[in-house]
Amino acid sequence: MTEPAAIAVTDLGKRYGTVTAVASLSFELASGRVLGLLGGNGAGKTTTLAMLMGLLLPTTGSIRVLGEDLLRHRYRVLPRINFSSPYVDLPHRLTVYQNLRVYAGLYGVRDARARIAELAHDLDLAGLLDRPYGRLSAGQKTRASLAKALINRPQLLLLDEPTASLDPDTADRLRTYLRDYQKASGAGVVLASHNMLEVERLCHEVIMLRHGRIFDRGAPADLVDKYGRETLEEVFLDMARGRSQL
Repeated sequence: MTEPAAIAVTDLGKRYGTVTAVASLSFELASGRVLGLLGGNGAGKTTTLAMLMGLLLPTTGSIRVLGEDLLRHRYRVLPRINFSSPYVDLPHRLTVYQNLRVYAGLYGVRDARARIAELAHDLDLAGLLDRPYGRLSAGQKTRASLAKALINRPQLLLLDEPTASLDPDTADRLRTYLRDYQKASGAGVVLASHNMLEVERLCHEVIMLRHGRIFDRGAPADLVDKYGRETLEEVFLDMARGRSQL
């Protein structure tokens, strides 16, 4: 039996009055693959992620996640997905451990204590578990938020700038950890990032958004070749500055 796509999106759109944030997006992400969402500020990345998480209702189109219609069967899907974003805080007054324990309960994680200990080891959080989340540095919050995103071993992981605020060494270790998790679990991953080296390292395919629409898509190396550039960052800058045309 063929495994359903991690995500299948058809004609997805979101409007706010006369403003179109996302228009006519159609794409699929196979399980076990990593898809990058690229675009400048206001390109529609965050809006797209919010719709994929079920936080925003689309104006048009359909979303299937892990074989389920997200709009009709949202609660069948949510226990199997998770997300991380540096722009979404955990409760500040709770310790890191208390936050993770709460989310473990929400996701029905068995043996939550062991899972939290495993993530604390992997993400270098052991010394921070008893510290209130609000007293963490920006980089420590990023790691704690990622632990929350992995607490339920999601089959679909949505990441918004997962290495923001991390020093180069920690960011590199985290990318390796995410790559290993994705390969071992077979999870589908959607990555929104402005770090083009990160995208090239982790993503099998990227979708480039401009003004809420798909500008181009393909494997990072193929896009670099297509536009005759040396790096994906150069391709991105050409798109963002209007120097590339399809």
